[in-house]
Amino acid sequence: MIEATWIAFAFIMGLAARAYGLPPLVGYLGAGFALAALGERLGIGPHDSAALTHIAHVGVLLLLFTVGLKLKLSNLVRREVIGGGLLHFALSSLIFLPAVLLLVDMPWQQGLLLAIALSFSSTVLAAKVLESKRELRAFHGRVAIGVLIIQDLIALVVMSLAGGDIPSPWALLVFALPLLRPLLFRLLDASGHEELMVLLGLLLALVVGGYGFELLGLSSELGALAFGALLAKHKRAVELSNSLWSIKEMFLVGFFLQIGIGGLPDGDALIFALLMSLLLPLKGVLFFGLFLIFRLRARSAFLTSVSLTNYSEFGLIVTSVVLPQWTIPLALTMALSLVISAQLNRIAHPLYERLARRLIPLERDIRHPDEQPISLGDAQILIIGMGRTGRAAYDHLKDKGFKLFSLDSDPGMIELSAQAGRRVQFADAEDQMFWQRLEMPAVEAVILAMNDQEAKVISTQKLRERGFTGLIVSHAMYEDIAQRIQAAGADRTYLTMSEAGTGLAEHVARGLQPGS
Repeated sequence: MIEATWIAFAFIMGLAARAYGLPPLVGYLGAGFALAALGERLGIGPHDSAALTHIAHVGVLLLLFTVGLKLKLSNLVRREVIGGGLLHFALSSLIFLPAVLLLVDMPWQQGLLLAIALSFSSTVLAAKVLESKRELRAFHGRVAIGVLIIQDLIALVVMSLAGGDIPSPWALLVFALPLLRPLLFRLLDASGHEELMVLLGLLLALVVGGYGFELLGLSSELGALAFGALLAKHKRAVELSNSLWSIKEMFLVGFFLQIGIGGLPDGDALIFALLMSLLLPLKGVLFFGLFLIFRLRARSAFLTSVSLTNYSEFGLIVTSVVLPQWTIPLALTMALSLVISAQLNRIAHPLYERLARRLIPLERDIRHPDEQPISLGDAQILIIGMGRTGRAAYDHLKDKGFKLFSLDSDPGMIELSAQAGRRVQFADAEDQMFWQRLEMPAVEAVILAMNDQEAKVISTQKLRERGFTGLIVSHAMYEDIAQRIQAAGADRTYLTMSEAGTGLAEHVARGLQPGS
């Protein structure tokens, strides 16, 4: 009965949020507060909330495991990630400390711990939003996730120092985890493509990574992330992530419900949350400035900063350990920040388009190595998106003697194509400055093979706006998307499933022809 109530409230509130143009997770948060308010009437007690806490924890572990599957440790060892994460932590803590002490009468040591909790950004929201927009592996997505991991590591240190917990001496064994990679690769190869693969993912995320790290006195969240990262280079890492997608999404609903159902805030908590929400833009501005210092372009700095402009569930965990009396006020503060951040992330790209003229002059003259202008040289055909469709198109046209160049925003796809001898380079097709700086003197045709339908529409518009008159061809999953791409200026748009069916029919027809 209790589970049915949770599901009903989550669905109704999630549907209402979507109807008003908000992400469903905003509705889940509202459902949590509604359940807290109606708890006695609905017969929901502390024991039931404890059960929801376990469900929420599973959702977080699965999310971090799937983030780890798409993570390369080399992305962390970067100046903008380490420098930006550490500097922002220090500066934002110092900025929030006076505000906290002015607002609340407490010892400065406790005020500092609360300021530290407010300095962290939400790993769950950022990862979920970036994943939903297929931007986890885009440059700004990689920077955002890298900074969040740095923050999570800092949070673990703060909890250990403030809570007096010391990891077990056996925790040093985590440095030997890379030795397990060959074994994990073999297990994933042997698990097939169905339920055994799902069970392997659950085993590594929840048991070996989650519970195993807890036994060592370390964070279970860190364990789930670490074991996901160990599998990130496996050729089936994306398949494993996709197989866990629906399970992860369902348990994450419990996470957002749990935030609200933890208790109703009083007037003081509401005032605190509102005032801290007013300070939220300072986090984003500080991130933006630091990323510019580390040579990011205005667009990457802006999109990364928007992803990080919120308060963190890890900050809530830190508070529950070191300042338990502030858990509910900080939960409300985090909930409000998630509502604000969700809206900002929804309009992040068009918002940057409006602000670009003011933000671009703030860039440094020195460009980040990952964001240099691109010249296509003598390429006749440009292919954007090097997934299975893009790679197949590239190889087919190469065999016919065409000169080709390809672009992708996924470093994994770039590495795979480069190893196969394809001409490929990093680029974000939704970046307006990329299109302005792209040099394509000999290109006669462009193939749009990205997964993101919106990116195809934007790419078509940008190509036509810059005066490209050549052939633009795309594929699409649905008829309405195909019409949008053609309305933006594409010459031809093929429906993926229809073309696959036609191709199968051609093979059958040739096989049945006499003498074939």
